[in-house]
Amino acid sequence: MSYQQEGSVAIVSGGSRGIGAAIVRALADAGCAVAFSHVADPDNAAALVAELAHKGHRAYAQESDVSDAAATEAFFCAAEDRLGPVRVVVCNAGITRDGVLWKMSDADWDAVIGVNLTGCFNQVRAAGQRFRARKGSEIAGGRIVTITSINGLRGKFGQLNYSASKGGIVAMTKTAARELGGLGVTVNAVAPGMVLTEMARGLPEDVLARARAETVLGRLADPEDIAAAVAFLCSDAARHVTGQCLEVDGGQNM
Repeated sequence: MSYQQEGSVAIVSGGSRGIGAAIVRALADAGCAVAFSHVADPDNAAALVAELAHKGHRAYAQESDVSDAAATEAFFCAAEDRLGPVRVVVCNAGITRDGVLWKMSDADWDAVIGVNLTGCFNQVRAAGQRFRARKGSEIAGGRIVTITSINGLRGKFGQLNYSASKGGIVAMTKTAARELGGLGVTVNAVAPGMVLTEMARGLPEDVLARARAETVLGRLADPEDIAAAVAFLCSDAARHVTGQCLEVDGGQNM
């Protein structure tokens, strides 16, 4: 089986940089037309659309806040108007507002839960409604991949809000897989460990060294490592995989 998905339409949230941009590129290279959202990052979004167009791929970018249900629905509608019925949805958008629990503000809790968990729900619901409406048609079925974190599985000091949101995504993924399986839709999660995004590369070396020491492979993931796992789960090669959480962490959480 192949990872190729010629003619499919994919939606990726938070796709203008880092892991999201790597996922957009991987799905485009697999043959998908890709719509991706961003928040206040128009220059990177435009550059990525231009890059993909130069390679002959169809791409569309729109500013959209996943924590806003109406904005999420509007983005899905705009993406389908431009590219066609969505088959693949990747819920990647996420933020951090770190702090120990006794110092965590209501605002920091609400912001992280709003974007990471409620935002994921808004996207999964929008996708599920579309997949349900297409039941029995020639375009029935689909793929949903959520991006969680190993810190949603093991917990992380100073990340109570983030870990709670990512743990909730795992539970949401498994429940959605049960609810949508009868429609021919698979729903899976990818749980990265530390990933060497542009932001992570700016962390103090001792922080990176501790994360690297937790792995058994002796290296931290590149964004492309996460994107490859997502591309697999979105493809027909993973047609019998659903309700799973794939850890892509070099053994960091083993």
